[in-house]
Amino acid sequence: MLDFAIFAVTFLLALVAAVLYLYPASRQAAGIPGITPTEEKDGNLPDIVNSGSLHEFLVNLHERYGPVVSFWFGRRLVVSLGTVEVLKQHINPNKTSDPFETMLKSLLRYQSGGANMSENHMRKKLYESGVTHSLQSNFALLLKVWSEIGKGFLDGSLDKSTTRKKQYEDALLQLESILKKIIKERKGKNFSQHIFIDSLVQGNLNDQQILEDSMIFSLASCIITAKLCTWAICFLTTSEEVQKKLYEEIDHVFGKDPITPEKIEQLRYCRHVLCETVRTAKLTPVSARLQDIEGKIDKFIIPRETLVLYALGVILQDPSTWPSPHKFDPDRFDDESMMKTFSLLGFSGMQECPELRFAYMVATVLLSVLVRRLHLLSVEGQLIETKYELVTSSKEETWITVSKRY
Repeated sequence: MLDFAIFAVTFLLALVAAVLYLYPASRQAAGIPGITPTEEKDGNLPDIVNSGSLHEFLVNLHERYGPVVSFWFGRRLVVSLGTVEVLKQHINPNKTSDPFETMLKSLLRYQSGGANMSENHMRKKLYESGVTHSLQSNFALLLKVWSEIGKGFLDGSLDKSTTRKKQYEDALLQLESILKKIIKERKGKNFSQHIFIDSLVQGNLNDQQILEDSMIFSLASCIITAKLCTWAICFLTTSEEVQKKLYEEIDHVFGKDPITPEKIEQLRYCRHVLCETVRTAKLTPVSARLQDIEGKIDKFIIPRETLVLYALGVILQDPSTWPSPHKFDPDRFDDESMMKTFSLLGFSGMQECPELRFAYMVATVLLSVLVRRLHLLSVEGQLIETKYELVTSSKEETWITVSKRY
């Protein structure tokens, strides 16, 4: 029963487990405050299950033990960082690698490569170029693939049911087949419309690397974009003042003219709305880094090959960093220091991930269309409960009502 319950916690736990399997960490806790394993085999997994999610488990752990805490995922040490101050200490001096790509590769049955820093930097530049020139893809199919990945780990059926496993593999093969066809069509040719894959092809990556990067980027950007748009609309219905201010900016910038990329850059307040949506919703509640070399946070030593979690959901609600942290207030980002902090967390600026940049663009277009034409209104008495997975969502469907502006 415990194994089934662990499967049912969240898709995020499955991802973390994949990384920990690939990168075994030291058993040495190095004196970092936290909890000892509840069970020898499962570590603190029963505690995570009982908390409801990894995010909620980390909230409780940081409340009890402070900004730097430790726990055990199975038989392996995990360190979590829960304030901006300790995050700065870890980001700057410690050489680390981001396991998000490794985790997804494991779940997609791809081999995890050992690319060097130079190659990883080059590929990141290719991603950025691809996003800048826009990503063309099939959202319905992307959502279907992501759904099959998530469901398989949420209910345990991926390993327990041949039917579910076949649905999962068929969905992946269908998307892979489309991407392979596009890669073949785009190679060695010039098209008037630049798509994401063109940037990878022009970077002289091999076909398998192009396929894997396209799959990973498409899946990640799809779910982040969908949830950002959903939460942005939801939060706008809770504040008539914010919605009015956003409408005035959109009307001032566009008037009756069509939406263009150049004019989108002028929507400063809209960007603040989206940043505040990410913060208030805790859109990605946990990030992670693999400790390549022994590191240090304050007086604590982090052993080599330890998985270090960035408890972003904890940090984004820290009242010492964000005044009135539970209030949806886009005006807080008028303060340049707030934007710098947000950038440090990877949600804006130079540290912003390509998938989130794409999501910001799509969400801006969506809000520009909707808010120019409609008043967005909440449904009275509706209670929105949050589900913390790889990307935060509501537990059930959220409804709104609308009325015409003109």
